[in-house]
Amino acid sequence: MAMLTGKTAIVTGSTSGIGLASAHALAAKGCNLVINSFSETSEDHSTARKIAERHGVEAVYIKADMSKPADCRALVEKTIAHFDGVDILVNNAGIQHVAPVDEFPTERWDAIIAINLSSAFHTIAASVPTMREQGWGRIVNIASAHGLRASPNKSAYVAAKHGVVGLTKTVALELAGKGVTCNAICPGFVLTPLVETQISDRARELGYDRERTIHDVILAKQPSKQFATVEEIGASVAYLCSDDAAQITGTTLSIDGGWTAQ
Repeated sequence: MAMLTGKTAIVTGSTSGIGLASAHALAAKGCNLVINSFSETSEDHSTARKIAERHGVEAVYIKADMSKPADCRALVEKTIAHFDGVDILVNNAGIQHVAPVDEFPTERWDAIIAINLSSAFHTIAASVPTMREQGWGRIVNIASAHGLRASPNKSAYVAAKHGVVGLTKTVALELAGKGVTCNAICPGFVLTPLVETQISDRARELGYDRERTIHDVILAKQPSKQFATVEEIGASVAYLCSDDAAQITGTTLSIDGGWTAQ
C-alpha cells in the first residue's frame, strides 16, 4: 500500500513543470489529486484524467486564478467539498518578470506578489482549520534559491520568494505539535519549459550556442553546472509529505547545485 493512500493533495499551478511533476510524485504514493491553473481547457481536464489512470487515484482539475484571493480560497473549499477534506497543500503557482527596480511596471509587481506570495497565504489560511482538526497535514511551498539570495532586476520575484520563506516559518510555528508541518523547497535553476525559452532567448541575444549559454549564463551561479529536474523536485515534495518527515517543519530545502553554499 502506498504511503499516502487516501490522502488528498492540492497542487497549484500544476498543468506543467514542477507542479505537474509534484502531482505525479504524490499520486504515485496513493494521493488523490486536485490540479490547477487559471485556464479551463479540455487539455487541463485530460491532464487530470492521465494522472488518475496512470496511478490509480482520483484526480480532478479545478480552475482558479491565483491572483484573486477569492479564487485561492474557493480552490480549497471546492477540494474539501469534493474529497471531504484536504491533507496536503503544495503552493507552486508562480510568474516572473525581469526589470530594474525603477523601471519595474507596477502592474507586474502587483501580479508577482499576488500569485507568488499572497496566493500561498490564502490557500494556507483556507486549509489550516481542516488540517488542524484532523491532526495531520503537510504544506509545501515552492520558493526558490531567490527566497534566500538576491539577483539584480528581479525585485518582485525576490521579494515574493523571501516572503514565502518567512510565511513558511510562521505557519510552521503556529502549527507545531498539531501534526501539521510547513516547509519550503528552494530550487535553483530547473529545466522547465520556461527556462528552455530563457536559454534560447539569451543565446540569440548573446550569439552563443546552447551549451555555452547554459554553462556561462544560465547556470553561472549554480556550481554543479547542472539543472535540477522537475522529477527531483517532485520527489522532494513527496518526501516532505511522508511520515519520515514528521519532524521537518519551518525549514527550507535547497535543491540548487550548491548555489546558496557560496
